[in-house]
Amino acid sequence: MEWIVVVPVKGSDLSKTRLADLPASVLERRRLALAFALDTVEALRASSQVAEILVVTGDTESAAALSSLGARILADPGEGLNAAITVGITEARCRHPEAPVAAITADLPSLTTADLDDALHAAAGHTAAFVADLQGVGTTTITAQPGVPLVPRFGQGSAAAHRAAGLVPLALPSFSTIRRDVDTPADVVDAVSTFGRYTQQVLAADAADPRSFPDRR
Repeated sequence: MEWIVVVPVKGSDLSKTRLADLPASVLERRRLALAFALDTVEALRASSQVAEILVVTGDTESAAALSSLGARILADPGEGLNAAITVGITEARCRHPEAPVAAITADLPSLTTADLDDALHAAAGHTAAFVADLQGVGTTTITAQPGVPLVPRFGQGSAAAHRAAGLVPLALPSFSTIRRDVDTPADVVDAVSTFGRYTQQVLAADAADPRSFPDRR
């Protein structure tokens, strides 16, 4: 089973605003958000279960960088995350009506292809499903089989919203990297050693050196 995967990428100075407490400028946070997306897409690209990656963005820098990894770029209508995902799902259904569709957030810099494959394999057993984040409150991924409506409900309390809409929560272990989105400075500190190469490159810059983050102890 080969999936069409939609990835929404905001790609603006408003990206990852909850990282504002990091010792980094707005420009560096923007670069960090793009690095998250690049690591996410690189993990997708390496999967034999992914036939095509559709990135929805209104940012030219993000579009150029992600298209270089083989993603097809779609224009973001500028109406929020769920509207962007809907654009991708609609295009996926038009281009590949017989393929299952997944939408994955672009803030998974620790994502491994092995964990992605495990999640997609589990999702294949359900008409529609979702992956909750590590806290069980948010959502990192939603999926649906061909012909099955898939309405994104990302935002506050999205895990409960997706469950209420009939999507099945996938029972993935807490250490699965598809559950580990990065929203806050604490998330960065907790997972910095597991990040992909693009994020590591950004963090290696002096102004965003992970050694300057607050000690968790």
